[in-house]
Amino acid sequence: MHSRASLILGIGIMVIAGAAVILAMDWPLKAKLFPLVIGIPVFCMATAEVVWGLLDPAARSEAMEFRLSGHATGVGTGRRTLLAIGWLVGFFAAIVLLGYLVAVPLLVFLYMKLMGRQGWILSGVFAGVVWSVFFVVFDGLLHIPFPAGWIPAWLGLA
Repeated sequence: MHSRASLILGIGIMVIAGAAVILAMDWPLKAKLFPLVIGIPVFCMATAEVVWGLLDPAARSEAMEFRLSGHATGVGTGRRTLLAIGWLVGFFAAIVLLGYLVAVPLLVFLYMKLMGRQGWILSGVFAGVVWSVFFVVFDGLLHIPFPAGWIPAWLGLA
């Protein structure tokens, strides 16, 4: 039964994503960019899910049970929750103070360095790649003007 529901869901997602891609093909570049960037990978992942479910139904029947931290109680859970909230509040503060183009790679760098305990080079390279993709997609392709943060505005840099 579980395998059948997964198969039906996968086919449904394939149909919707495929229809979105096909319908968007005649649109102008800026209008069709979002449906294509989202629709093509979603279609491919749904296709892989359907093929996997058809070729190996035994693996699909062994689903893992999911619970929302029913067993986790105590100080550790509260600490992790507060830490996650702190990261979110810090990210929003960085967006307001520094702007998106600085806040996004800064968050990636600090999270990898402090929480992931990665090295300086890997954290820096990954933050640079994220900044590049963010800049190329949103500024270069979509021409979405992100407001400058308060600090660059006060310093006259924006």
